[in-house]
Amino acid sequence: MTSFTPFITILSSLKDERELEDFLIGITTPQEREALSQRVEIVKALIAGEPQHTISKRLGVGVATVTRGSKELADGHFEYMRKVQP
Repeated sequence: MTSFTPFITILSSLKDERELEDFLIGITTPQEREALSQRVEIVKALIAGEPQHTISKRLGVGVATVTRGSKELADGHFEYMRKVQP
């Protein structure tokens, strides 16, 4: 068990997207939601084969942020996102 486990338990207990959205809006700031959305966009762009520097410029984020997403992909994370449509 990690300190993240209670958070995961709550997420997995939610019944639908409405509850998930309500929970995430309640627990995050607008800036945190924007950062999470950008990270999802980064991963989607990396999966689509977009170059890291192009992603960085297009989304206005640092190359290190994009590189972090690329490293996580290389480590085998986000495979399920290859199946997710926007």
